[in-house]
Amino acid sequence: MKSLVALVAALLVLLGVNSLFVVREGQSALLLQFGKIVRSDFKPGLHWKVPFFEQSLLFDKRILGLDAQPERYLTSEKKSVLVDFYVKWRIDDLAKFYQTSGGDEEQANSRLSPIVKDALRFEFNARPLHELIADGRVDITKRVRDQVNRSTQNSLGIEVKDVRIRGINFPEEGTVLSSVYDRMRAERKQVANSLRASGQEAGETIRANADRERQVLLADATREAQKTRGQGDAEAAQVYAQAYGKDPEFYAFTRSLEAYRASFRQGNGVLLLDPKSDLFRYFNDSDKD
Repeated sequence: MKSLVALVAALLVLLGVNSLFVVREGQSALLLQFGKIVRSDFKPGLHWKVPFFEQSLLFDKRILGLDAQPERYLTSEKKSVLVDFYVKWRIDDLAKFYQTSGGDEEQANSRLSPIVKDALRFEFNARPLHELIADGRVDITKRVRDQVNRSTQNSLGIEVKDVRIRGINFPEEGTVLSSVYDRMRAERKQVANSLRASGQEAGETIRANADRERQVLLADATREAQKTRGQGDAEAAQVYAQAYGKDPEFYAFTRSLEAYRASFRQGNGVLLLDPKSDLFRYFNDSDKD
């Protein structure tokens, strides 16, 4: 009797264990009945199933990865490069994913890899090498991701979240690297020459404006100086005229003194004149006094 009770209890425990399954956070589940998908919309928690007739399969619904071997591609210039890339993807349609890959992540990666490689090959074949090295990677990865998604969501039930190029290597390093560096150097030199020419043009413009302003300032200053000098000469002539009108004799005397001073200013000059000339008139007059 006790053995029968124990057997029944064991059967009940076995039935209970086979009737329950747990879906954790970050997981999704399929319920199969004789290999046919019965349900795939389970939420995290404890769920029931028919023991021995139904089977539950758990899958990781977090981001998964494809880390492929570097692939050789040709650029638009027919130059060979080795591209190292990786892909991040997640299960989008669990039922389709199970039907196409049997729920095996490695098999899904093996089917995803050629799709990504073909998309990358198309992008690399359409671009020159210097564009790939400089700033073309972001555009390539976005286009590849979108192109792969259009294929994998319908055929594999997965969504590609990201495609990244880790590195681009050159099998023929001597020729390819030299060509790439020469092209990049020529582009930088062209930019530098353009900037230098723009600077020289701006400098010439600034110098021309400065010279023009200098000429204008000098002309204005010369005109003002000549005007002031003319006014001074006119006032001096007027003063002399007034002085001459008041005392012509004194005016002649002062003018003679200025002539004496100008003639003997150096102190070592020799002046030959007639003693009876007008210049010596005041000297003669002073001797008589």
